[in-house]
Amino acid sequence: MSRIGNKPVKILDGVKVNVADGAIAVEGPQGKLSYELRPEVDVKIDDDNKEIVVTRKSDARTSRAFHGLTRALIHNMVDGVKQGYEKKLELQGVGYVCSLQGKTLSLRVGLANELKKEIPDGLDVACPDQTHIHVKGCDKQKVGQFAAEVRALRKPEPYKGKGIRYEGEQIKIKPGKAAT
Repeated sequence: MSRIGNKPVKILDGVKVNVADGAIAVEGPQGKLSYELRPEVDVKIDDDNKEIVVTRKSDARTSRAFHGLTRALIHNMVDGVKQGYEKKLELQGVGYVCSLQGKTLSLRVGLANELKKEIPDGLDVACPDQTHIHVKGCDKQKVGQFAAEVRALRKPEPYKGKGIRYEGEQIKIKPGKAAT
């Protein structure tokens, strides 16, 4: 029994939802998103209650799985076009700096060469100072994926904690060999 899939998704004020031809399109102040629906699930809009209801066609294992997944994705789309999503990254280390050059994020993180990361369409990336990166967008998956790819360029290392980390992330620092 899907507990997530059975919950209806509230349509927020200022958000338009359209279900047609096996796809759902959501439009709001932050942008537009669309998703191709799986054949295992049906999506209906309840205009009276301003809700989106997701139902499954059978009780097969895949249908139950896609039931909850589809509801969660639609909920993320509605929230994303209304408020948007944001990830904040910070650089820690001597000489670690970041900058924006058009649609490219440039990072100097202790390597011999400068790393460049192309910013995908639909994302707003800002560098308020040289050691912070703010990634914003309406698509939760794109925001998280880009932030994870930037972090993977130089993960925080466990001895001094240098690297790119999410803002507020705690890195467990290991004692060095002199601690024994």
